[in-house]
Amino acid sequence: METIPNWINGRAVDSNTDRKGDVFNPATGEVQKRVPLSTVAEVDQAIASAEKASESWRHASLATRTRILFAFRELVNKHKDEIAKQLTLEHGKVFSDAQGEVQRGLEVVEFACGLSQLLKGEISENVSTEVDSYSMRQPVGVVAGITPFNFPAMVPMWMYPLAIACGNTFVLKPSERDPSVTNLTAELLAKAGLPEGVFNVVHGDKVAVDRLLEHPAIGAVSFVGSTPIAKYIYETGTKNGKRVQALGGAKNHMIVLPDADMDLAADAAVGAGYGSAGERCMAISVLVTVGNAADKLLPKMMERIAALKVGNGLDPSSQMGPLITRQHRDKVAGYVASGQKDGADVLVDGRTLKVAGRDNGFFLGPSLLDKVKPGMACYDDEIFGPVLGVTRTDTFDQALALIHANPYANGTAIFTNDGGAARKFQHEIQVGMVGINVPIPVPMAYYSFGGWKQSLFGDLHIYGPDGIRFYTRNKVVIGRWPDPRFRGVDLGFPQNK
Repeated sequence: METIPNWINGRAVDSNTDRKGDVFNPATGEVQKRVPLSTVAEVDQAIASAEKASESWRHASLATRTRILFAFRELVNKHKDEIAKQLTLEHGKVFSDAQGEVQRGLEVVEFACGLSQLLKGEISENVSTEVDSYSMRQPVGVVAGITPFNFPAMVPMWMYPLAIACGNTFVLKPSERDPSVTNLTAELLAKAGLPEGVFNVVHGDKVAVDRLLEHPAIGAVSFVGSTPIAKYIYETGTKNGKRVQALGGAKNHMIVLPDADMDLAADAAVGAGYGSAGERCMAISVLVTVGNAADKLLPKMMERIAALKVGNGLDPSSQMGPLITRQHRDKVAGYVASGQKDGADVLVDGRTLKVAGRDNGFFLGPSLLDKVKPGMACYDDEIFGPVLGVTRTDTFDQALALIHANPYANGTAIFTNDGGAARKFQHEIQVGMVGINVPIPVPMAYYSFGGWKQSLFGDLHIYGPDGIRFYTRNKVVIGRWPDPRFRGVDLGFPQNK
C-alpha cells in the first residue's frame, strides 16, 4: 500500500518511521493509503532545509516572488479538478464543494500576487533637521503551519502563499487524515519555480507538532483547529518565543426574526448547517428563532432536508458526503442521542440513513433538533457534523444575549427584512465575522478571517492584511545625512529640531 512521502528541499522524501497512520476513503470505509508520523529528526530535516533556503529567499526580489506566485496560481487553476478529486477521495466532501474549496484558496494566492503593493513601507521626510524616518516590512524567517482535515487545500493556502510572498520559508504539517492534497500543491510550487527548501511538508502527529513549537529556528506558527488544541498551540509556541495565530472552534448562531424571508432563511440554514457534512468551522450549528419564526421556518427546512441526497462525494447527484472517520461519525451521532435524552425534540434523525452499497462508509444523515437549550451537550459542544439545533427565544434581545453568553465567537448571522434590526445586530454583536442575510460570512481574501473570544488565540487574524502583518516584522530606520559643514560631538540627549 502506498505510503505518502514528506516533501523536503524540493523533492519527495520517504520517511523512516515505523509509526504510520491510515488514510481512509470515507465513502467506502477502506484504507487507501498510509501516512508517516514523522520523527523529530525528520521534522528537523525539514526545518534545516527551510533555514538554508531562507538565506537567499529573503533577498529574492519582489519581481521574482511575484512571477513564481503567478505561475503557481496558473498551475493550481489548471489542476484544480485534480486537486478537488483527491480532496474528495480522502475527506469525503462532494466534488462541487471540493472545487469551491480550491477556488477560495486560489483567491488568497491571487491576493499574495499583489505583494509589491502589500509590502510597501512608509517614509516621513525631515522629521528633524536633515533627518528622515521610514519603515519597511521584513520577513520573520522560517515559519510553520499546522492545518486541519476539513479544508486540506484551502486552509494551508490561507498561510503559505502570503508567508512565501513576504520572503519567509515555510514548513507545513497538514492533517494526517487527508494529506495527499498538500503534496500535490508542493509539486505545483516546484513546477512554478519555487527554489528548493522554501516550502516543505512534514506529515505527522503531536510529535511533529511539538517539535515545530519548540524548535528555535521557527519564528512564527499559524494554526487552525479545535479550541483546546489552539490554546495549547498558542501557549506552547509563545512560551518558546514565537509569534502565534491559533484559530479555534466555533458554535455559530443564526438568528431568524419573524419578518425574515423564510424561504431564503430555510435555504441558508440547510446549506450552512449541512454543507460539507457540517465539518466547517463556519457552519451554522444553532438556529436562534425569535417569536413565532420557528413555526414558519421549520416546516420549510424539513421539506428541504427530506430532498437532500447523501452519498459518495464523487457521485454528481450527491449533495452531502460522509464524515471523515468512523469514530467521528459515531461521536456526532451521539449528540443526537444525548439531545433527545436531555429533552430536545428530534425532528429529523440522521442516524437512520442508509446509503445503498456503502454500508461501511462513514455516513450520517442531516439531523434537526428543536427546543435545544444551553446546558445540553448538543448546544454547548462544537459538534462538527450535520446536526443543527434550534433554540427558541421570545425577543431579539434574548437572542443577542444567548450569543454573547457563548464562549465561541467565530461567525454569526441574522436573517431579517428590518434594516434597523440588522444594523443594531452588526453594531452590537461580539463576534468576529457577521452575516446579514448571509449564513456563512467568510471574508474575501483582501480582508482577514478570524473570530473573537475562544475562537482565536493571538492578536492577528489569518490571511488578508493581518496575514501580511503576521508574516513580517516592522523595521523603522532613522537616517541622517548632515551637511558636512555642521559636525561635531554633542553629548546632549537627541532632540527634534
